[in-house]
Amino acid sequence: MILSLFSVFLAILWIVFGTSYFKLNPFIVLFTASFFLAFILGLEPLETLDLIQKGFGKIVQSIGLLILFGTVIGVALESSYGTIALAQGVLKYLNRLPLPYAISFIGYLVSIPVFCDAAFVILSQLNKTLSKQTKTPLVGLTVALSTGLFAPHVLVPPTPGPLAAAANLNLENIILLIAVGGSIAFVLIIVGGAYGNYLIKKNTYITTKELNQDLKSKKELELPSFIKSLLPIVVPIILMCLGPLFKSLPIESTLLNYLNLFTQPAIALGIGMIFAFRLAKKEYKSFINSSLKRGFEQAAPILIITGMGGALGNIIQTIPLQDYAIEISSFSNLGIFIPFIIAALLKTAQGSSTVSIITTSSIIFPLLPVLGLDSEMGKVWAIMALGVGSMTVSHANDSYFWIVSQMSGMDVKTAYRTHTVGTMLQGIVGFLVVLISYSVWKIL
Repeated sequence: MILSLFSVFLAILWIVFGTSYFKLNPFIVLFTASFFLAFILGLEPLETLDLIQKGFGKIVQSIGLLILFGTVIGVALESSYGTIALAQGVLKYLNRLPLPYAISFIGYLVSIPVFCDAAFVILSQLNKTLSKQTKTPLVGLTVALSTGLFAPHVLVPPTPGPLAAAANLNLENIILLIAVGGSIAFVLIIVGGAYGNYLIKKNTYITTKELNQDLKSKKELELPSFIKSLLPIVVPIILMCLGPLFKSLPIESTLLNYLNLFTQPAIALGIGMIFAFRLAKKEYKSFINSSLKRGFEQAAPILIITGMGGALGNIIQTIPLQDYAIEISSFSNLGIFIPFIIAALLKTAQGSSTVSIITTSSIIFPLLPVLGLDSEMGKVWAIMALGVGSMTVSHANDSYFWIVSQMSGMDVKTAYRTHTVGTMLQGIVGFLVVLISYSVWKIL
């Protein structure tokens, strides 16, 4: 038992140092970690290769189309300025809210189909424009946006992390994950908005020439309508919500079978992608082709890294961790503390939230029965716990940290005092929310 657990610890240690200290690509690190772990565990070479291939293929089969379609939707929204239209529309409809909370809600909405780092790059200029228009300190709006984008990124599908965790834990009810993740993420964007509002009160507004230039450039954009920009996000969610309803109907027909097909996550996102293509103002063929090309280019490394995380998980699952855990009488009482702690340690050490989520979900899968998390809802709570853990914290070894600091003009010290502290607050509050919700669920 000791050797097996120590081998997993060494594999995790290599993932941390390989990605953070040696700056190696996560694919190489996860690939070598898989072989290293298999070697220590005494698995045969051909058996190891077979496990890696099956683990890799299982993940790609489960979420490959979801990642591809979701990425293409994000690219189409970006290219058509649909993300900016969404942002301005939300501000219009939420004009009674304090600006930081509205900005956080923009991040919440946009980050569901668009990765948080890309979304921050897209919306950072709008953030500067709003700062100029309202004479609001940019640092507060920056943290409101960065934390607003971060929460859905780690908790709400179709972003790759939660999807990969669902696949690793064999969670079938994706819509349940979306509902719970979306609710908790909404609480966390309020935390980010409150912290952003606090920073606004503690800082003064600074006028720059760059902001004047940004304001002019925004006026020159031809934006699609808010409703048209919203459809690629809302339509797939509505379709997936209808899935359980159609499945519960006590009738069978060809029409119902097709309706059930449309509610499947991959098909629903594919339909959302079609709505995203409608955002093209002209040259539809060129817009569709370029969106597909850029989307596939962005999705490829994510798929490869995610698949390799599944391969590592397949190796870890050969260890009878559940049998070992049963011997520890207090282990089951730790419940969702385990996924949170592992994910938080991985995130803080190596920087990538997605790698943290994928690795942690692979590690805890054999332990779900012991932790009391082997039901569908239990798996959702596990994903929520490791999701908020993967937020804690974003600092210098996280690419998102540098995007936030560089795009907003922050120095490193300021970014640590604002963005890093904001992600820490979200992680801590997020875990408290998950813990309370989980405790209530156990009682009920």
